[in-house]
Amino acid sequence: MDDAEQPTALVIMGPSGVGKSTTAELIAARLGWPFAEADEFHPKANIEKMTKGVPLNDEDRAPWLASIRDWISREAQSGVSTVLTCSALKRSYRDILRQAGAKVRFVALEADPDIVSSRLEHRKGHYMPKSLLQSQFADFQPLEADEDGFSVPVIAPPDEVVRTILAKLGLEA
Repeated sequence: MDDAEQPTALVIMGPSGVGKSTTAELIAARLGWPFAEADEFHPKANIEKMTKGVPLNDEDRAPWLASIRDWISREAQSGVSTVLTCSALKRSYRDILRQAGAKVRFVALEADPDIVSSRLEHRKGHYMPKSLLQSQFADFQPLEADEDGFSVPVIAPPDEVVRTILAKLGLEA
């Protein structure tokens, strides 16, 4: 299967609170692609650790990333392109996701840490405490030139951010 025929997995990435879910849900709705929230793939032990304010390490993240990769592959085997959120903070994490049986493309959302911190203060119903935000920004490795993706600042309203992303991807719905 060549690149043009291969299903795409569009990974909306960045630290917690940058707007991944809002952006990914809007893109999925516009494209008619299934949406997945990477947080739903975490094992219970990871959720408990984060709830206690303990940052995850690479060992904690390995089975989580593998399950996301495997979901992408299952969807792609059915010929389905997908949109998902995933912090994908490090190159090594993105390398795992790229092992999926799909064309994996990344969109890194960029936001000022102070704005993100304010968002997390007001967010309800999520186990990720504001106290872990600094560790996420510290771990974040920007996309490199050889990675299929780009960065987008999220200073505009979500609809405008989505229009920018779809235009850059050549996927205007």
